[in-house]
Amino acid sequence: MDGKLAVIGLGSIGSMALWQASRLTDSVTGFEAHTPAHGRSAVGGDTRLFRMLYRGNPGLYPILERSRSLWAELEAETGQNILTRCGGLSIGTVDGPYIPALLETTRANGAEHEILSREAMAERYPQHNLRADDIAVYDPHAGALRTDRAVTAAITAAQANGATIHTNTPIDSITETGDGVLITSGDKTWTFENVIVSSGGWSQRLMPDYLKAATQTKRVFLTWFLARNPAEFSPEKFPIFIRISGDRSLYGAPAVDGATVKATLDGRGAPTPNAGAVPRELTAAEISETTETVTEFFPGLYPNIVRSDAFPDLFTTDGNPLLGRSSKRSRIYLATGFSGGGFKNATGYGEIAANEALGKRIFDGLDFARPQRYKTA
Repeated sequence: MDGKLAVIGLGSIGSMALWQASRLTDSVTGFEAHTPAHGRSAVGGDTRLFRMLYRGNPGLYPILERSRSLWAELEAETGQNILTRCGGLSIGTVDGPYIPALLETTRANGAEHEILSREAMAERYPQHNLRADDIAVYDPHAGALRTDRAVTAAITAAQANGATIHTNTPIDSITETGDGVLITSGDKTWTFENVIVSSGGWSQRLMPDYLKAATQTKRVFLTWFLARNPAEFSPEKFPIFIRISGDRSLYGAPAVDGATVKATLDGRGAPTPNAGAVPRELTAAEISETTETVTEFFPGLYPNIVRSDAFPDLFTTDGNPLLGRSSKRSRIYLATGFSGGGFKNATGYGEIAANEALGKRIFDGLDFARPQRYKTA
């Protein structure tokens, strides 16, 4: 055996699983096809939103609470400022499909929040141009996660705990043996007691067939705009936001670089056949819709995209992650398929994956994320 646990893919989730596993054993190895936080992975784009308020599955809330604590632990352990705590806004039509559903989940979870009328928004956050029937819900615990910093901090912490890292080592295959898992990269092989697959958009080829049919790699694009008055869009004055107003939707983050604001169309992931060759340039339609939306929502931004990029991520058919063993007796544990929304919970998911893969602890309340939900027989 080359170790108790291998983590394949050291991006959003894999880096956190490696860090958490290194707290449980000194026999963990991480494999990264390129280098940590490389520019073509789902980690790219500077920031991701952290928020405690959302609509839908209440089962995510305990993971969010734990993730918030673990982000603070990672900051304390590494001395890095990873989560910019600037609050968050959810904005939408008062009786539309978004805000009522978000408030229902928020109240069920008991999450702290504040409802802001259109008039209150105009006073507190005049950067937003709301429609007549829009309101907002404020999340005091939300913020912007610095993605590159988070991943490199987690890997550095894991190495300090004794973890081994292999970079520029793409994994060609994983095969279960009688007592472990054989990993192959070119002409090199290793055998580990257990393996975590956390390769994001590159995970499909390492998954069983029944899960390949339930997943799809998609291209997610991001856009940034220059602020007319950057001080008005600083983290101190401009919270992260998600907005679904009528036929338009947008999410974004403050000017963490002191000049540009991330403002990106929501839910526009498009299928891509190759995670390693995602088209980086935006289409004319993407540019047009993004510019029109930003022009309406933010008069304080110049209505020209000053930066854009695109990244791959693995999506499941129901939008929930794959978190668990590929079968009951398998030594292969999946931590992938986060469908464009995994980073905020990356520390929590990493803790779950590390503990379960090492057999230290099984977590309850995760039926919505277990891979076996897709088995038909």
